[in-house]
Amino acid sequence: MTAKEIVQNFYKSDALLDENIMESSLHPEVILDWNSSKGFLQMNRSEILALSAELRVAYIRSKIRISHILEEGDLVSVRYSHYVKTFENPREEMLLAHFMVIWEIKDNKLYRGFQMSQLS
Repeated sequence: MTAKEIVQNFYKSDALLDENIMESSLHPEVILDWNSSKGFLQMNRSEILALSAELRVAYIRSKIRISHILEEGDLVSVRYSHYVKTFENPREEMLLAHFMVIWEIKDNKLYRGFQMSQLS
C-alpha cells in the first residue's frame, strides 16, 4: 500500500470515531503538531487517542471530504473538510472545520503530522 493510500484509507474509514482503526493506524511514536484556531498543540499517541474518545462522546458520525491529496515519497499532504452529526440532531450534518495536514508514514502507519485547522 502506498503512503497516499494509507492516509486516504485512514480519513475515509471514519477512524476518528473508531477506536480500533485509530489504534491500528497510529505509529507507537506518533507526534502531531497542530496549529488550530485555539493555538498550538503537540500531541502524542495517547493524547490523539484521548481526543478521538472525546469525539466519540460528542458525535455519532464523522465524515471527511478530501479536496486535495498529494504524495511525495513517505509524505502525504491532505486538504479536507470535516463534517459531523451530533447525538442531539443526527439528521443534520454540520461542518466542523477545514484542515490541511502533512503526514509522514513510517512502518505503514501515521508517524509525524503537521496540521493546521480553521473552525467553520
